[in-house]
Amino acid sequence: MTQKVLLGTYTKRDSKGVYSIELDLNEKKLSNLQVEAEVGSPTYLAVTENGERLYTVLKNGDKGGLNALKKTDDGSYATTDVYTQEGSSPCYVAYDAKRNFVYTANYHTGEVAVFKTDENGSLTLADSVQHSGKSVHENQKSAHAHYFDLTPDEKYLIACDLGTDEVVTYEVDEEGKLSEVDVISVAPGTGPRHIVFHPNGQFAYLFGELSSDVLALSYNSENGTLSHLQTISSIPEEHTEFNGGAAIRISNDGKYVYASNRGHDSIVVYSVKEDFTLELVEYVPTEGEIPRDFNIDPSGQFVVVGHQDTDNLTLFERDTETGKLSLLQKDVYAPEVVCVVFL
Repeated sequence: MTQKVLLGTYTKRDSKGVYSIELDLNEKKLSNLQVEAEVGSPTYLAVTENGERLYTVLKNGDKGGLNALKKTDDGSYATTDVYTQEGSSPCYVAYDAKRNFVYTANYHTGEVAVFKTDENGSLTLADSVQHSGKSVHENQKSAHAHYFDLTPDEKYLIACDLGTDEVVTYEVDEEGKLSEVDVISVAPGTGPRHIVFHPNGQFAYLFGELSSDVLALSYNSENGTLSHLQTISSIPEEHTEFNGGAAIRISNDGKYVYASNRGHDSIVVYSVKEDFTLELVEYVPTEGEIPRDFNIDPSGQFVVVGHQDTDNLTLFERDTETGKLSLLQKDVYAPEVVCVVFL
């Protein structure tokens, strides 16, 4: 039995765009790298549940935006619509199946946006909100929206802003118009990048790119508010060189949280305690440089890590009882990978 993995990339060197690779669940190995679509720097991907439609970040010369694609008869993807504007591309894209919306966050402009779409993959801008502000780190001289996605109850949208040290809750109406609901400020210099929610929908874990901290938060679904519970480092005390937090994931059973470190080049493993705070389990070297993204396969047995600078994937087997990772494969070629999505 094989599981297909989609890979988003930069296209600054050898990459051609969106790739796929197969994970053989029986043989426990990755193989058969293929180009799925030639797209300029599709650094983040969102795919519909059946895999029929794909939305990617797009860089096209001096313009940035979104690319909508649809699966063809031969199984590859073909572009159905493109939305671009002058300036930088978004850094995050998400799909809302219930409303047929696509959400984006733009690091460079500090903007979050909502696009209407349909079964044909069209893209129409419905609304956007410009964040403003700054914080204490040299990379926080302006707003830098880095994440914009639904809460588990699908009532709200959460935006993580690395530049302002804020996490903002929004409502979205049927027309795609955004209304701010709540703002939580975190410690100056945290740099909120990504957030994952516990399967019970009552807790969340926020990764600070600049501080290399993970924050445990409680979530109130009645009013969309988040409250701070704990801050825990993602790197060992003895690591004093550069590190930037990257991706964060949670196991399907809610027992373990994983986060990747760029610089320390590791995945940190935490167990989720009874009070939903985190406890360190281990640090695992990723066998590559700049593990920008990784993901857990739907069965919960494997973890695939993509490396931006060394053009390789690493495959780990995951112990579902202890949460620990065991190396299965490294040096699997895949160019400039920065996003890993299981179909």
